[in-house]
Amino acid sequence: MTQTPTASARDQFADVTSSDASLRRFLHGLPGVDQVGAEARVAGLSTRSIKTSAKEFAIDLAIRMVDLTTLEGQDTPGKVRALANKALRPDPSDPTCPPTAAVCVYPDMVADVKSVVGDLVKVAAVATAFPSGRAALDIKLADTRDAVEAGADEIDMVIDRGAFLSGRYLQVFEEIVAVREACGDAHLKVIFETGELQTYDNVRRASWLAMMAGGHFIKTSTGKVSPAATLPVTLVMLEAVRDFRAATGQMIGVKPAGGIRTTKDAIKYLVMVNEVAGPDWLDPDWFRFGASSLLNDLLMQRTKMTTGRYSGPDYFTLD
Repeated sequence: MTQTPTASARDQFADVTSSDASLRRFLHGLPGVDQVGAEARVAGLSTRSIKTSAKEFAIDLAIRMVDLTTLEGQDTPGKVRALANKALRPDPSDPTCPPTAAVCVYPDMVADVKSVVGDLVKVAAVATAFPSGRAALDIKLADTRDAVEAGADEIDMVIDRGAFLSGRYLQVFEEIVAVREACGDAHLKVIFETGELQTYDNVRRASWLAMMAGGHFIKTSTGKVSPAATLPVTLVMLEAVRDFRAATGQMIGVKPAGGIRTTKDAIKYLVMVNEVAGPDWLDPDWFRFGASSLLNDLLMQRTKMTTGRYSGPDYFTLD
């Protein structure tokens, strides 16, 4: 990444984050989200058509943005190593196909992934009592450190939604700061679990809270709660990173995760990124898809565009 959040972001908001009361005043003073307007804008952007050459570019870009993910209790070293190989060479028959951005796994699987991808693909680990976030802070920090020591390049943490929804914003802020410090050189993605935040206003507040605390990315969901990523929620988050950059000069990434399964869906997100945040975010350093099944559909569409033949889902490995 060419630009990352530093302590200066926290310094700029030191007065705001000095107490729960001041943080609450700031977050509740943010402009409210026009729900009807946001959903209407998403509907309009979703109808955009793109030329064939642009679609080819978009498919390869989307592949490069995928955090190829497996987060199941039945994950095994063999399964995650196979997934890591797929991340490196999504289509072994076509050497021009780009690798994915990262492989996202539980912390105990990090070393297995790292043994395959080395430094060619990022290794992301979920941490901090994923997916519930229900654990003491020392346990969350140990979880984070274990993943980093195993070789994780990125940490995907979950916020305490109970604390956030009950207005204990400073507690959430301080946990993000502590996890960010435990990450060391690893980048931090902060997961909101937007399906539990109830309102777009809460999504905007969580976005600013995480950015002020030093998160490198803000992420919609764990993929374990429905609804997961949606276009309107991602729109609100993209507006937040755009406005945060205008206020601080710092870029923060966005990662929608969960429920994004088709090339058509991915392209809708990319159009929205370009129109709302701007072309600077059309880069794997600043936008990611958290997904498992999306990659296969991208590969099927890519094969159709390059060969004229449509390969069925059984042509590629199942994840």
